[in-house]
Amino acid sequence: MNKLIIATVLALVAAMPAHSRNNSVNVTLESVLSMPEAQAKLDGSVKFYLAGAKTPKNRKLGDDVANAKTNAFNKSPEEACRWNVLTALIKFEEHAKRQGANAVVDLVSYNDRVPVSNPTELQCRDGALIGGVTLKGSYAKIGK
Repeated sequence: MNKLIIATVLALVAAMPAHSRNNSVNVTLESVLSMPEAQAKLDGSVKFYLAGAKTPKNRKLGDDVANAKTNAFNKSPEEACRWNVLTALIKFEEHAKRQGANAVVDLVSYNDRVPVSNPTELQCRDGALIGGVTLKGSYAKIGK
């Protein structure tokens, strides 16, 4: 009898439609850069400029994409998004220094290979278990 009940419950659970969360979450670049973790992990040698924001005159050195994902469990969507954006910015900073760049310009959210431009915010994807971000930008040399 117990096996029949367990089998019935498992069959009902398996037959339920899967509901996965895939929401957009926006955070400001300022809120990411002001995080204590950002202050500790970014050395400041590379500046970040979102597409549409006022950007100093620059010489572009090439484009790149950075992805980041994190466990979204027990985090607010905004917290997971900020952490993902920071991780992507760290990758950009490392690559920029190797290329002799001191800025990343025209930075956009690039989820599903669709650029989303905003002069103050970046967009992440918030899933039930994993949150992620994809950013696209150009390495550049800006004057001091």
